Amino acid sequence: MNNSIKPGKIWLDTEGKRIQAHGGSILTVDGKFYWYGENKEHTKPGTKIWHWGIRCYSSEDLYNWKDEGIICPPDPENPDSPMNPEHSVDRPHILYNEDNKQYVMWMKEMESGGRQCMNIAVSDKITGPYKVVKAGIHPLSMNSGDFDLVKAEDGKAYIYFERVHSELICADLTPDYMDVTGYYSTHFPASHPPFVREAPAVFRKKDKLYMFTSGTTGYFPNPSEVAGADTYHGTWQVLGDPHIDGRHNDSYCSQISSVFKHPYKKDLYIALADRWLVDLPKDMPDIIAAFDSHFDKDKTPTMSWNEILSLSKNDTSIADYVWLPVYFKDGMPVIKWHDEWKIEDFD
Repeated sequence: MNNSIKPGKIWLDTEGKRIQAHGGSILTVDGKFYWYGENKEHTKPGTKIWHWGIRCYSSEDLYNWKDEGIICPPDPENPDSPMNPEHSVDRPHILYNEDNKQYVMWMKEMESGGRQCMNIAVSDKITGPYKVVKAGIHPLSMNSGDFDLVKAEDGKAYIYFERVHSELICADLTPDYMDVTGYYSTHFPASHPPFVREAPAVFRKKDKLYMFTSGTTGYFPNPSEVAGADTYHGTWQVLGDPHIDGRHNDSYCSQISSVFKHPYKKDLYIALADRWLVDLPKDMPDIIAAFDSHFDKDKTPTMSWNEILSLSKNDTSIADYVWLPVYFKDGMPVIKWHDEWKIEDFD
């Protein structure tokens, strides 16, 4: 039995198996916590398998997680299915629609030719099974990368997504959460990776909204940013890197996927992050400079693309999790490193 959270350490479920819920989020349903994400158990180097469906776990305490199984299954027999394991489907997010009594899951997919799209699956239960009902969607006719779904207190929902390699988009969802209305705003424009913002994670504290984002360096870690706003469409003001005691500008060698507000604690917000690469060298070169020189044709590359990739075995089947509490300092959300911490330490 676990009685604490140990960021970056191997995390096993109640059956003693590695937890496979990457790029994930947590929902609270009937007093129980449900953590869902990408199942990477078969995503080994040298294979073409990107995912093996979306998996879900349940917990009473956020420490010990029971495997609830694959809630959106892979479809290995159909090469055209969005759930075919060779399709690059990841970062699922689920909203519960009170009007339809339905759980709506959006998933990002990287298509051939560099395009990116969304797929939508629905279920009557948080634990599925989810059925894909829309595939190959390009919200607002845009390439849509890493994203987050956010539901306001009045039930209205929004999607935040990276318009691939250019800017971040906030778009209103339709009342059934199955599409965008057409109303949107644009934020954080940038000319190219690694400076384009991705992996948005949006949360509210009282009357203020906050958003964590990552730079675009693939699975390689980079500095995070946090921004604040008064409304969902902004204006968003960049506040800085939330990892205030990090020494290597790498977000504790992780990437935040979502922020979970503990429903039974006054002020406990948990940044849920993945440590995608667990074998990076301690003397890793400046990955921001390497990516910048690769994507900017006017700069001489500091490293070749193959040299960048050779820094890791890229075995995401053994990726770990970095869960850390969010503190607030002078109006800015900050994240401090803990080798170990407990939910009970927070009011």
